[in-house]
Amino acid sequence: MTQTREQVQRWPAWHAWLLAARPATLPASASGVVVGIGAALAGGAPIRLVAALLCLVVAVLLQVAANFANDLSDFRRGADRPDRLGPTRVVAGGLIGAGEVERGIAAVLVAAGLVGVALAVIGGPLILVVGASAVVATLAYTGGPWPYGYHALGEPFVFVYFGLVAVIGTAYLQTGRVEGLYVVAALPVGTLIAAILVVNNLRDIATDRAAGKRTLAVILGPTATRIELAALVSVAYLVPPALATTRGPAVLLPLVTLPLAVPVARAVARDVDPSRLNPVLGATARLTLFYSLAFAAGLALSR
Repeated sequence: MTQTREQVQRWPAWHAWLLAARPATLPASASGVVVGIGAALAGGAPIRLVAALLCLVVAVLLQVAANFANDLSDFRRGADRPDRLGPTRVVAGGLIGAGEVERGIAAVLVAAGLVGVALAVIGGPLILVVGASAVVATLAYTGGPWPYGYHALGEPFVFVYFGLVAVIGTAYLQTGRVEGLYVVAALPVGTLIAAILVVNNLRDIATDRAAGKRTLAVILGPTATRIELAALVSVAYLVPPALATTRGPAVLLPLVTLPLAVPVARAVARDVDPSRLNPVLGATARLTLFYSLAFAAGLALSR
């Protein structure tokens, strides 16, 4: 629900920062780490708890930094218009100044960098290179001279960093190697997290188009974007049966989340009012988390 300027200006400072962090998105950022741990356990590796916790922390910190940066950059580029249908943005809403958000981004990225150094001690210098590229991707989503989120590349980058990099990187830090299983396990995580962005962009087609923000949804239009969402969710549910042919029936466990996926797909297919997509956005994030937990458990049991 979007609040009026008078309402948001009465909020305490901590509430504004919590709103800027967008806590509803944070469980999804942890999904790749969870599945990466499950994939590592599938290969018989003992869990390295410190590495797992550090991966979780850095994933959440990067998501928070991305949310702060998006809030700031969209405000500066005029994408946060008064008729925006999503949750209140803190800079556009006058809750936090642009300079304060810049300092907040820097603080979160410094914290993520320190955690990244600790992970590099465990996994080697390659982890620093991957981490640095993740920081650049975080800032360049809506910021910088050529924000890729404004050029229809949001979904591919989300798939790569929150799917492939998160799952494979986490599993590598557990086992010290990369296996084909890790890549396959990353596919449903990447597609489901990309689906969250698709729902967001479907909701914002009208305001993004008016602001010159050319997301893939703006280019494709509502009908094709709904088909895109259905395809992304379908891939997530095709991977476990395909994997079961070599890993056994345990990896079918994420299919128990199908009752959560059907209402999401139905709501997006039928809903013509973009303002009603906000709860669908939350439902897609919850689906991603529960699917990932079930998938990680199924992978671990398939060892």
